[in-house]
Amino acid sequence: MEELNKLSKMIIGEAIEVHKELGPRLLETAYQACLFYALAEKGLKVEKEKSMPVKFKRLELDCGYRIDLLVEDKLVVDEISNIHMAQILSYLKMGDFKLGL
Repeated sequence: MEELNKLSKMIIGEAIEVHKELGPRLLETAYQACLFYALAEKGLKVEKEKSMPVKFKRLELDCGYRIDLLVEDKLVVDEISNIHMAQILSYLKMGDFKLGL
């Protein structure tokens, strides 16, 4: 868990820097692209718009679920609001991830 805490602190720090530089009121995709770039520059493995299939029995179904950013194959970064909370919890469960931001 220590590794995830360290990783989450780094991601939060980079997200704050992105927001400071860009300011408020841009589309989510602008912040996402800049955070992707900032994290990749730090040498982290980052995937953008990663597909999350719904697993049913032996099927994997593409139902349109996409994680904003997946960092180091273990940490989900997604826009959080009351509406999105259920979605990020679903991603954590479907991908067996331990932490989301």
